[in-house]
Amino acid sequence: MNILVKNNLKIMDKKKKIKVKLPENVEAGVYANAVSVNVNKNEFILDFAYNIPNTSEPVIKIVSRVNMTHRTAESFLKLLSNAVLDLKNKQKDQE
Repeated sequence: MNILVKNNLKIMDKKKKIKVKLPENVEAGVYANAVSVNVNKNEFILDFAYNIPNTSEPVIKIVSRVNMTHRTAESFLKLLSNAVLDLKNKQKDQE
């Protein structure tokens, strides 16, 4: 199933709309400036991390881990690629 997430947090597929509720403890999100992707036969594991600056030794703190099926990872890749292309096109139009 292909889904599209809009800013108003409604997920739309071709047949129906689904309202998504975001828990308050997740609403603010987390900041990540690094990501690690691990793959096994069943799933993709994405570790989002924060590379802590100004430390004597490099320190990376995992701030969120997301596990997803291969199929979900493929859908995510398409959505993320489209979002990046849209951003680049908007930036190009503003030049």
